[in-house]
Amino acid sequence: MPAAPPHPFRRLVTVRMAGEAVNLVTTGAVGGDLLKAYLLRPGVALREGLASVIADKTTSVVSQVLMLLVGVLIGAFLIPASSTLLLTMTASLAIEAVCVVAFVVVQLRGVVGGGGRLMARLRFPPSREHQAVLDGTDRILRSLYAEHDRSLMVSVLCHFMGFALGTLEIYLVVRFLDIPISMGAAFTIGAFSTAVKFFTFMVPASLGALEGGYVAIFSAFGLGGAVALTYTLVRRLREILWVGAGFVVSSVVSLPVPTAAEPE
Repeated sequence: MPAAPPHPFRRLVTVRMAGEAVNLVTTGAVGGDLLKAYLLRPGVALREGLASVIADKTTSVVSQVLMLLVGVLIGAFLIPASSTLLLTMTASLAIEAVCVVAFVVVQLRGVVGGGGRLMARLRFPPSREHQAVLDGTDRILRSLYAEHDRSLMVSVLCHFMGFALGTLEIYLVVRFLDIPISMGAAFTIGAFSTAVKFFTFMVPASLGALEGGYVAIFSAFGLGGAVALTYTLVRRLREILWVGAGFVVSSVVSLPVPTAAEPE
């Protein structure tokens, strides 16, 4: 009989909401992932929490690559093959694929523990306990990729479905403006926008870059910049609501006190 999960599903939802709210307003979109690992304690050890959020981030990025691949394939039927946008997205797809492979390789080679040792060389050594947590995270990550490949594939599928359903927002907003748009075009626009977010992950919420990207993408589909900016405004309002909800949740979810055996 399988063991019961360390946290109920509602707790996991609140932890994710809190982490994603932080990711949206910080540079690099990593602060929220660290918060998730901390909020999962003490039911999930810190090294296991860190490994889980890193693996989740990896499957999310893999699903973005798949999303862009499908978007490029659909886009080839909707816009001219010589279109600058389509050529740019095809090149972006190749770069993303290389980056994702490199991301997985460095994880398998112990990038987390290696980061601690690099800090030691820079004369900012982590404590022995913290280095043990980092090395333990590397071991768990290698175990995840070696022994839980099916679960990781399910995670990729779930992320892909989430991105795909998100394109319905584009379709509905444009339709509410009484402008014709096909589901294929809406999907492709959403898929192309993931490339913008991929390459601007260091910018909080891809602010400015996403707006410019949507203007170029919508224009390539003959929808115009005004429609793009209208949709972006709706998207930003939705993000503000979710960020607000995430911070409310983070103030409600208590941060558990680590035990003596587990460093902060």
